[in-house]
Amino acid sequence: MASDGYTMAALSAFTGQEIVVSSWVEVDQHKIDEFADCTGDRQWIHVDVERARKESPYGGTIAHGYLTLSLAASLAIEAGVIPPDAAAALNYGLDKVRFIAPVKAGARVRNRVVLLAAEVKSPGRALITMQNTIEIEGEAKPALIAESLAMLMAGTTS
Repeated sequence: MASDGYTMAALSAFTGQEIVVSSWVEVDQHKIDEFADCTGDRQWIHVDVERARKESPYGGTIAHGYLTLSLAASLAIEAGVIPPDAAAALNYGLDKVRFIAPVKAGARVRNRVVLLAAEVKSPGRALITMQNTIEIEGEAKPALIAESLAMLMAGTTS
């Protein structure tokens, strides 16, 4: 959950601060297989459990990097990255992504989000830049660090 006072009007006060940390979510083989089905990326290191157990340097299958990256948005939203007075947040893109450590099947990950910048674009709209650090439970290195952008839009008042 975001800090007290985290609103669209107060975004600049939170710049440079960690604003949310998500709960842990398991990245199991079923989730990896579903991602492979959806994207067509069936590289053996992700989906062939037996071969990965024998041949992978990780001792088993690992999640796709883009699967891990795709969790950043949902984990950030679940944790409260969208201020309560925003009606919507639209994905605006990525500035930088670095895949640092693989996520082994069955591992749990969470997202630690720092607000890097907030720019008012027009009344009721603000572009925010966030640093997402996807941590792997029990691991020293994170899975990835990504700078993401979102356009926040205030709700209308009647």
